[in-house]
Amino acid sequence: MPELIGPTVRLHAAWLEAHEEWGPGVHEDGFGLEPGDEVESPSGFADWVTGLTGRERAGRAGCTYRWIVEDDRVLGGIALRHEPSPFGDIGYGIRPSARGRGLATWALGRMLGEARALGLDRLLLVCAVGNLASAATIERNGGVLEDVLDTELGLARRYRITLQPDQAPASTT
Repeated sequence: MPELIGPTVRLHAAWLEAHEEWGPGVHEDGFGLEPGDEVESPSGFADWVTGLTGRERAGRAGCTYRWIVEDDRVLGGIALRHEPSPFGDIGYGIRPSARGRGLATWALGRMLGEARALGLDRLLLVCAVGNLASAATIERNGGVLEDVLDTELGLARRYRITLQPDQAPASTT
């Protein structure tokens, strides 16, 4: 059974395995990885994880990172920005070998609960026009298509999710 956990140095090897599966130069949404981050060495990885957890403690200006883990295997990541962002308030990614299981839908539903706990009531989610799996994930969690914009990264769908206090998370089925 998958679970959402905070970033941890305990899963360094498992995280590197997921990172390698994505391949070089591919953006891994949901992990907060920046081009200059050094994650190969234990000390570099520990510094990076400390930075991620520090952003969550930053309160309203921060970001909550969660890893999607099953049997100590990192399957993906999801990030909730605490303040509005033109790139979306939640970003997520599932490693290629774990796609098609409903993990993104499940994780997004759980992260909406964290957004409610922070007092957020309306979120922007963005995905590439051609990313039909991500569009379906957003729609399963109540996303309503707002518009399609031409961005520096190509055409993007922009969705809004309005959170209800008693809204139940989406299932993985």
